Amino acid sequence: MQTRTLGASGIEVSAVGLGCMSMSQSYGRPDAAASEETLRRALDVGVTFFDTANAYGDGHNEELVGRVLGADRARIVLATKFGIIREKPGVDGAATNVAGYCEASLQRLGTDVIDLYYLHRVDARVPIEETVGAMAELVTAGKVRALGLSEVSSETLRRAHAVHPITAVQSEYSLWTRDVEKLLLATCAELDVAFVPFSPLGRGFFTGTVTEPTFGPGDMRKNFPRFQGENFERNQQLLDGVRSVADAVGATPGQVALAWLLAKGPSIVPIPGTKHAARAEENAGAADVSLSAEQVASLDELFDPAHIAGDRYPEAMLRTIQRD
Repeated sequence: MQTRTLGASGIEVSAVGLGCMSMSQSYGRPDAAASEETLRRALDVGVTFFDTANAYGDGHNEELVGRVLGADRARIVLATKFGIIREKPGVDGAATNVAGYCEASLQRLGTDVIDLYYLHRVDARVPIEETVGAMAELVTAGKVRALGLSEVSSETLRRAHAVHPITAVQSEYSLWTRDVEKLLLATCAELDVAFVPFSPLGRGFFTGTVTEPTFGPGDMRKNFPRFQGENFERNQQLLDGVRSVADAVGATPGQVALAWLLAKGPSIVPIPGTKHAARAEENAGAADVSLSAEQVASLDELFDPAHIAGDRYPEAMLRTIQRD
């Protein structure tokens, strides 16, 4: 597995990481045995970057990751997040609460240090300088190695970075979600901040296996506009172009979607999520797929944002994120 470095931190990670949320929530019923197998298989094929959050399964996900990978702690880079809460208003970035969230995550993960600690969502009631200032104290205390932000604007990133170096920014980025190309990626490059795309496979869309807009209980995609009705049918038509590139390079459509992201810059580290071992192995293999400049450009054109049908989130969720 190729490696990449997270910003100016010097922390080295696998070029493709693993997002662990689906093992605990949002994509149907959790399967403990399958999730454990997936985590171990990912490690076996060279994945060293594992992403979780205290909100995933109300702590279940951190406990799972810590329990399964604890014996290999020295080999992996652990990223987790805080800031999303069940109670209204749904976010908490109060400086007085940051240390408590961190301590709880450390206990669930079974470790004494978190490699990369993100603010999951910005709390509009709290200046970002105050939240990041409290996060910086965790670095000083040796409980956290590096700081990150999730779903933020360029302005917020600059303000936060002025308080303490930000190592990584996490946001949705894929062939059909390219908002960050407007400004945020350039800001990250200027500040030497790594960019970590979540949902880089379009919540499974780019694997080519989601052929019907029907989902079972507990699968959040049934509420997402791009997976509904005519939007889904229009978006499906774009997949032929991905399959064509996949055939040309001897890869799967999902690997092409990930390789497209990797080709966008050396500081980009996608974290595709899955709860299936075979899929984790396939995703890791994307690090060995090379696309030509012409193939990248053709995918850029095919997936121009004007061609995508539907927003990436329902309206209520869109209100929780920052955009440039």
